[in-house]
Amino acid sequence: MLFQWRAVRQYLLPVSFLCLFGFCTPLYAAALALNESEQAYLRAHSQVSLCVDPDWWPFEQISRNGQHEGIAADLIALVAERTGLNIQLFPTVDWEASLAASQAGECMALSFLNSTPERERWLIFTEPLLEDPNVLITREDTPFISDVAQLQNVGIALPRGTAMAERFARDFPHIRIIGTASEQEALQLVVDRKADMSLRSLVVAAHTIRSEGWFNLKISGEVPGYHNQLRMGVLKSETTLRDILNKGVASITDTERMQIVARHTGMQVVAQKVTDWRLVSMLMALLLAVVITSLFWHLRLRRLNRRLAGMARTDALTGVGNRNALDEWFQHELLRARRFERPLSVIILDIDHFKAINDSQGHLVGDQVLRAMALLLQANLRETDKLFRWGGEEFLVICSETPREAALSLAQRLLEQVRSKHFEPGGRLTVSAGVACLQTQGGAPDGGQDLFQRADQALYRAKHAGRDRVESCC
Repeated sequence: MLFQWRAVRQYLLPVSFLCLFGFCTPLYAAALALNESEQAYLRAHSQVSLCVDPDWWPFEQISRNGQHEGIAADLIALVAERTGLNIQLFPTVDWEASLAASQAGECMALSFLNSTPERERWLIFTEPLLEDPNVLITREDTPFISDVAQLQNVGIALPRGTAMAERFARDFPHIRIIGTASEQEALQLVVDRKADMSLRSLVVAAHTIRSEGWFNLKISGEVPGYHNQLRMGVLKSETTLRDILNKGVASITDTERMQIVARHTGMQVVAQKVTDWRLVSMLMALLLAVVITSLFWHLRLRRLNRRLAGMARTDALTGVGNRNALDEWFQHELLRARRFERPLSVIILDIDHFKAINDSQGHLVGDQVLRAMALLLQANLRETDKLFRWGGEEFLVICSETPREAALSLAQRLLEQVRSKHFEPGGRLTVSAGVACLQTQGGAPDGGQDLFQRADQALYRAKHAGRDRVESCC
């Protein structure tokens, strides 16, 4: 019952709480709103190839007739249905082969995996499709493990090529890792006393132990921070695909997730005949209190995490992207432009004589001008352009799929909009702009710093040529 209760509390209690109030039906109803760039991506890609783990039940497997099945398959099917993506299985013999195929560019996406530094070399990741704790599995005669770092002369069985094997080798080098080909083999080594323990997903462990009848195994503890955040990984060049997938992931409700998990694991609460109704009432009251408290803190932490993630990538004064967001977005666009030999331009804009505003009217007025300028620029950009605060009174625009002439035209239009507006406070203002475009031919391709430096040089020329003008360095 230990496995069933923990699994039920982790996955089914939130659903039970919602059902008390009649919200057991899926909340998703409307089609997702894809922007112009994302719709163009769908039209340009008739299918998206997907590599999976062919033997990781109940999360996923490739059936005998070549079908993708399991929790991951059902969740990804929902994402595909709601985004319009045609996701096609790229079959492999094992997980290591799937990783190799992804690195070779043979499949555009990987299903159900944790983000690790090694994988971040060639992948970017969606938001989690499912979160699931990892637990330490030992024989039933093993004491509770409170601190893995204190263990000595022990071996842990872990499937090769998994994120947990990679992390465990890095964090606990004193523990001997015994590589296996599957989850089942890892647990079998613990049963046979050829390994002291294994670290596995709670869902997988509960399902495997029940189906195999290994009731001489038990959960002996958890490792702090070792929770699975199971995402989809896509090639670094496919940022638009990642954005589309994220919209599909966001549309999946907690109820739908729990229903899918329950369908493939068979975890359920079994009613028993009880004569002590007072005890039943007390337990139900306690259960309801735990559910309400857990749901409250779960929702509160999710909101806080989203807020913190936004703050880390947003300039606090103007509300546009900061340097962290700029670095991330630009690297994705740079890789995509190089791979597909597509145009890419940047525009750096600088408010003319901004120091005079701070000196004569004060820094608070200067801050108001910066906020108003950010709103004006954002309102006059195209949907595919991204605005960031470059620093001080400077802003930077990344223009995807934009050659030199189009970038110059956009910069001129921005200057005209600024020139025609009366800023309150601040009065009439002008900006100067420097434009640079990616060079992919005639020698070594541009690096990110090369492109920014040439845009900065163009801006310097615009300033010294009289301001309120655009110069380019392409």
